[in-house]
Amino acid sequence: MDKIIVKGLEIFAYHGVNPEEKENGQPFIIDAECALDLTIPCASDRVEDTVSYAKIVKTLTRVMTENKYDLIERAAQVCADAVLWEYPAVMSVRITLKKPQAPIQAKFEYMAVEIERHAHQKFKRGIQK
Repeated sequence: MDKIIVKGLEIFAYHGVNPEEKENGQPFIIDAECALDLTIPCASDRVEDTVSYAKIVKTLTRVMTENKYDLIERAAQVCADAVLWEYPAVMSVRITLKKPQAPIQAKFEYMAVEIERHAHQKFKRGIQK
């Protein structure tokens, strides 16, 4: 399967269980892998025939900044749902959501969740636009 990949997208947002996380915010880093058939855009060389990675970035940024979630698991799910709903050509999406400044008293690079969702699952989860 072909993929469009957004790697290392940094977004400042307000997610976390602790009140200060929702008040002060912190950076989050997203990697998104979107699986889709790129046969047509490879032949046509037309942006209209593909899913624009610039649009995926806008979607992820909007989703991460329009609400505040306690869990990064929920934020990752909402990101995956939005990509699958807004870009019907995407057959599956893998979201890795990293929290490099998680309020934990330990030395670490980041805390993260990774989820993979498929287009056919969106109706099972009751996604609605």
